[in-house]
Amino acid sequence: MQEYHTAPQPQKLKPHIFTVGEQTYRNVKSLIEPVNQSIVVSGESGAGKTWTSRCLMKFYAVVAASPTSWESHKIAERIEQRILNSNPVMEAFGNACTLRNNNSSRFGKFIQLQLNRAQQMTGAAVQTYLLEKTRVACQASSERNFHIFYQICKGASADERLQWHLAEGAAFSWLPNPERTLEEDCFEVTREAMLHLGIDAPTQNNIFQALAGLLHLGNTRFADSGNEAQPCPLMDDAKCSVRTAASLLRLPEDPLLETLRIRTIRAGRRQQVFRKPCSRAECDTRRDCLAKLVYARLFDWLVSVINSSICADPDSWTTFIGLLDVYGFESFPTNSLEQLCINYANEKLQQHFVAHYLRAQQEEYTAEGLEWSTVSYQDNQTCLDLIEGSPVSICSLINEECRLNRPSSAAQLQTRIESALAGSPCLGHNKLSREPSFIVVHYAGSVRYHTAGLVEKNKDPIPPELTRLLQQSQDPLLKVLFPADPEEKSQEEPSGQSRAPVLTVVSKFKASLEQLLQVLHSTTPHYIRCIKPNSQGRAQMFHQEEVLSQLEACGLVETIHISAAGFPIRVSHRNFVERYELLRRLCPGAAPSPHGPPPDEGRSEWSPGSEQATLQALLQDILHTLPALARAPAEATLAPVHCGRTKVFMTDSALELLERGRAQVLEQCARCIQGGWRRHRGRKKERQRRAAVLIQAAVRSWLTRKHIQRLHAAATVIKRAWQEWRVSTDLRSQGGQ
Repeated sequence: MQEYHTAPQPQKLKPHIFTVGEQTYRNVKSLIEPVNQSIVVSGESGAGKTWTSRCLMKFYAVVAASPTSWESHKIAERIEQRILNSNPVMEAFGNACTLRNNNSSRFGKFIQLQLNRAQQMTGAAVQTYLLEKTRVACQASSERNFHIFYQICKGASADERLQWHLAEGAAFSWLPNPERTLEEDCFEVTREAMLHLGIDAPTQNNIFQALAGLLHLGNTRFADSGNEAQPCPLMDDAKCSVRTAASLLRLPEDPLLETLRIRTIRAGRRQQVFRKPCSRAECDTRRDCLAKLVYARLFDWLVSVINSSICADPDSWTTFIGLLDVYGFESFPTNSLEQLCINYANEKLQQHFVAHYLRAQQEEYTAEGLEWSTVSYQDNQTCLDLIEGSPVSICSLINEECRLNRPSSAAQLQTRIESALAGSPCLGHNKLSREPSFIVVHYAGSVRYHTAGLVEKNKDPIPPELTRLLQQSQDPLLKVLFPADPEEKSQEEPSGQSRAPVLTVVSKFKASLEQLLQVLHSTTPHYIRCIKPNSQGRAQMFHQEEVLSQLEACGLVETIHISAAGFPIRVSHRNFVERYELLRRLCPGAAPSPHGPPPDEGRSEWSPGSEQATLQALLQDILHTLPALARAPAEATLAPVHCGRTKVFMTDSALELLERGRAQVLEQCARCIQGGWRRHRGRKKERQRRAAVLIQAAVRSWLTRKHIQRLHAAATVIKRAWQEWRVSTDLRSQGGQ
């Protein structure tokens, strides 16, 4: 980390993510607009995005912590430790083992690293997106639940096992593949990290007890009821599980069973209450919904605790570096709403890359008058129009199915999508499939989405009786997660005419994605593409076809062409002149430009044309200093700078050259100031010394005169006394005669 941080030109070192991290950090220090930076880490599932984000956070924790005093060093060390400790907690509760990746992020996160005016890290903030909460109750074959469930089952002590009713070798239906041991199954690391974040041991015990209760709830199985008027009975081996789950969640057992098996319906103008026994499938759905609701609230609460622990005061930071670690592109044998949202997010980020880098750069070169031959590239806007376009798209059709007051069938949804969007080239068809589905041709490949359960997942209905049940819990944690709301009863089920539009999962996810993209657009973006070398997760194995398809799909080939011929650094004329005008001092006989405006005149008094002419003259003066900055003639030729109509375009080498010259001028100015200050201080000391000598001489002269005066006075007194004594002696001797 120190090697890349202290290198004059990190680009000349071996390629590494620390090069991107250091460039981002230097951009913040240079204060070139926009100052805020963002790093988008993208790639397929299992390509290494989470690990890359973790390394970047460690890098910034090291290079952005350079305090001066011991007290500030302890504060910076505590902030750094808390930010790094947020990783294992979020990974334990938000990551899981999938078919493609042993540590797959089942949520997206945007980490905002907050820096003060001295570019020191003062805190961070975490924003999460779309937790895959369905994984709590449903896991595909060969996949696992969230890591935290395996951690508490494998890492709990004997007393904790007894307290949480987790016997050795106990089987849980929501805990598949418990025999697999992963690196992430480290319970002590999670507990220690939670402790550093301010979650004390009793609260931790409370959390793990609730999670154990969810595991026992998953073992609650129902049998078919022979009479529709009677609730579904429990399986013989499920009675103990219900009792244990109710005990761990501190819920009354009978109301828990009643809520899972009986549905409450309000109908009529008087909102009469009817109670209807649920079918076996409905009971299972309500049980799963209860578990997903608890886990989702718990995850959101953990994120808020982490933010309260690591977030800095708004007045203490001025800039930020954002790390976006979002889900990778996914294509499984069975794909549903989760995969549609995940791939939709990847399409949006790919479009951001295309719009910002591939399209916008080339359009900007042309608009600025640079000679440029356009590089063709693959634009995924057509696929985005299919997913989110207006007026008709996949998202709008799914949302419309949720609003219709009729049951929606999977086949009917498939027919609507295929007929309404038949003209889209990104909508494929699979006539051989027996299950209702549709195919979307994404930039990274084609994915088949099953329509069964799609609308229900999009509605994400939460029966109000489940929330009321959880509000009755005596558990301290559940009381925080489900506070009693006195207004809830009046707003629970409004009348049909005043009913608000249903806020679906797709709508909420789309809104949060738009907010994220607004943040990215307001920053200087940097991109890290994680390439998956093979699908087996093996080291030192590169499948050429897989790697090449990823490079082509994400537009990396076109990016290389544009980067090789283009200019990654673009600064407006005014900002360029304000930053590098002092380079004119390097030229012999340099003087303020005659074209410049008088210093006392405001900028508003001169016309845009004269201002532009002044800027152009200053730009030419600055650019003429480039040969003087280069240590070798070849260095000046390798650092081209082009002036567009409103911006200056340059390469990284040119920026390094200009920054080096600026540092040289600032060093000369600093030496000049230091020399002047030393001369002033020397002259001042000499004047003080001379004044001190004069004062000392005057004081010594005065003291000498005073001493002589005292001696003279004393001698006079002695002389007079001696004369008087002598006279008196003579008189006495004469009298005796």
